[in-house]
Amino acid sequence: MKKRNVDLVCDIAELISLEEVGRDRRELLQKVVTSVAKHMMADVCSIYIYDEEEKVLTLRATQGLEPAAIGTVKLQLGEGITGRAVRELRPICVGSASQSSSYKFFPGIHEEEYEAFLTVPILRGLRRIGALVVQARDANYFTPNDVKALRAIAAQLATMIENVQLLSGARVEAEAEPQPVRRTLSENILRGRSASTGTARGKAYTLASGHAESCLLPDPESNGHTVADFELAIEKTAQQIEKLQRQTSEELADVAVLIFSAHLLILEDDQFTGRISNLIRTGTPGVKAIATVVDEYVEVFSKSKMPLIREKVLDVKDLGNRLTRNLLNETDEECDYRGQIIIAHELLPSDILKLSAENVEGFIISSGVTSHNAIICRSLGIPMVALARELADGIPDGEALLMDAEQGIVYLKPSDEVYAKYRELDAAWKVLHDAADVKEETRAKCGERVHIYANINLLSDLKPARKFKAEGVGLYRSEFPFIVRNDFPPEDEQYVIYKKLVDQMEGKTVTFRTLDIGGDKMLSYYSNVNEANPFLGMRAIRFSLRNKDIFCQQLRAFLRAGAEGNTRIMFPLVSSVDDFINARTIVYECMDELEAEGIPFSRETQLGVMMELPSAVEVVDELAAEADFLSIGSNDLIQYMLAVDRTNEQVSSLYLAHHPAILRAINRIVSAAMTLGKDVSICGDLSADPRMLPFLLGVGLRNFSIDIVNAPTVQRMVNNIAIKDAEEMADAMLDLGRISQIEAFLLERNLAPAAEA
Repeated sequence: MKKRNVDLVCDIAELISLEEVGRDRRELLQKVVTSVAKHMMADVCSIYIYDEEEKVLTLRATQGLEPAAIGTVKLQLGEGITGRAVRELRPICVGSASQSSSYKFFPGIHEEEYEAFLTVPILRGLRRIGALVVQARDANYFTPNDVKALRAIAAQLATMIENVQLLSGARVEAEAEPQPVRRTLSENILRGRSASTGTARGKAYTLASGHAESCLLPDPESNGHTVADFELAIEKTAQQIEKLQRQTSEELADVAVLIFSAHLLILEDDQFTGRISNLIRTGTPGVKAIATVVDEYVEVFSKSKMPLIREKVLDVKDLGNRLTRNLLNETDEECDYRGQIIIAHELLPSDILKLSAENVEGFIISSGVTSHNAIICRSLGIPMVALARELADGIPDGEALLMDAEQGIVYLKPSDEVYAKYRELDAAWKVLHDAADVKEETRAKCGERVHIYANINLLSDLKPARKFKAEGVGLYRSEFPFIVRNDFPPEDEQYVIYKKLVDQMEGKTVTFRTLDIGGDKMLSYYSNVNEANPFLGMRAIRFSLRNKDIFCQQLRAFLRAGAEGNTRIMFPLVSSVDDFINARTIVYECMDELEAEGIPFSRETQLGVMMELPSAVEVVDELAAEADFLSIGSNDLIQYMLAVDRTNEQVSSLYLAHHPAILRAINRIVSAAMTLGKDVSICGDLSADPRMLPFLLGVGLRNFSIDIVNAPTVQRMVNNIAIKDAEEMADAMLDLGRISQIEAFLLERNLAPAAEA
């Protein structure tokens, strides 16, 4: 009888799925080890949980060993075969355990009866969670396929186990912070900064970080509800969340991996729902009981030193809101955020996805806008405006708002005239961005061909990319499936995402950018998240080269996805020719591995460089000679050339795309590529800037990767530009050495730079 590893992975996924998991997590671990032992035809399967403070692994579930060993068998980090695997963050497969120098004997649990030993660490990113172990009587029993299967199961277990640990570890007393004092605003028009364009209408809903009362909970004095009523509310809430998770997983398959899992974990927590039940049982009105317990959890979570705990604040507030509405039998079946504009000091990417799934109208943020949050909002079509903290804090809950996220303006209690004006503007915007006006080919006034590609952030961007006739994907930002997860997605999971992207582009060019984290795009589960200066730290290609295992998994997934497609790979934040050659060498190693394993891929996959750093500009001739193509990442190029953090409101006015140093750097990059006959493109905000488009065409750029909804506008602009005129304009601008001179030049041609936010 053959081992059924594929069935095993599917069965474990079903065991852990939100629909099937019971409330006893210890029982779940026991079910997992039983299922693994059965499918792998192993005599023993065990799960160890790691205590980070004590540096100890404790046996928590086993099938095959003495049950009394549970909770008593402990291993120091590095002790025994299992402790060594967890310390070294790698699987260890031993044909004969008794002959291994790392073997640790425990009397009385009968482990010595089993020779074959396979252990896989359970990891969340690079953080140790525990270990999954299988053993068999026969020596050399386990195969490389068994290792792969066990790694897949360990990845599925990691998030569930850690969430349980976080929730249990967070129950500590915390002193309540005073509620922020709200100021009465003296005007009805608030001016901020645009982060994601569009207009939104709705009522203000503040996601403050302090107390549950800031959730839109109804009157806490409502009475007459029994414990039975509350249990029905729990059941209805669970059904809603499970439905929401399924729906989100279908619509946002690449980034929606169990983003509502914390909701159900909290709902299943007896100390949460049980405490509410006890309050109701002793006479506290149901709604007030929910508010009291939610408030306690919010205080504890928000004051935690652990970022992973603080991330649960929104989850517990949302859960309290749903429980209350369901207890009151409100007619709104979905209990979502339609008609609401969320005001928050800060939001996580996963928060944005959750609130998007619950039909939020828009966001007002009162901290610096991170680039990944802005990009996600743009992809989801949700307007976002950044306001000063004192302005955002002064907006009363329930206040009628209209957001003009194009200009960064928020209207309080907008008049009928304001509403009428924005209805007209919305209609005009639809005309300007009508996909029906986009032609299959883009040509300048003189007939020269220009290519427009799409920036893809989420798989949901593929629909507008096809609608607006994108000629391919000029930039796929691969970090988003990493940012919103609780762990590094494994190779097979990445492959599924990338393959969908390639398949849906139907043979058109797809350019994958390798993982670009760091700066303001941090992974909460990466151990080095608190760098002194993250924009100059372990980010982008530096992270990938330092973490070769993670890099190789992504590269292998890229190569596999492009086996029958037209794909390219480019490396971000390259600072030297050596960076590129080191990355290219690893790609070739991955190709050799895939070939040896008989896995299809394309040896013709082109490898390119994102030009974003001053040091790269200085060696652009050498980079152009080595790389297959160059891509100008305009956002970071401007940021690093000018030493301006574009997310810092204090200096954002110095972030100038028309700075003479930027113009000359772009010209130098394009010239180097053209001299060697290499393809060169531009992406970032500058690529769709109508003020700078003539200059970009004038220096020789013909490939533009843009947020594809801007395609109609960009195409119309290109149609009205003669290349000869653009070249003359570019030559004139390159001769100017002052910002003021360039601004005056553009003003003369009715292309004056807009005021920077």
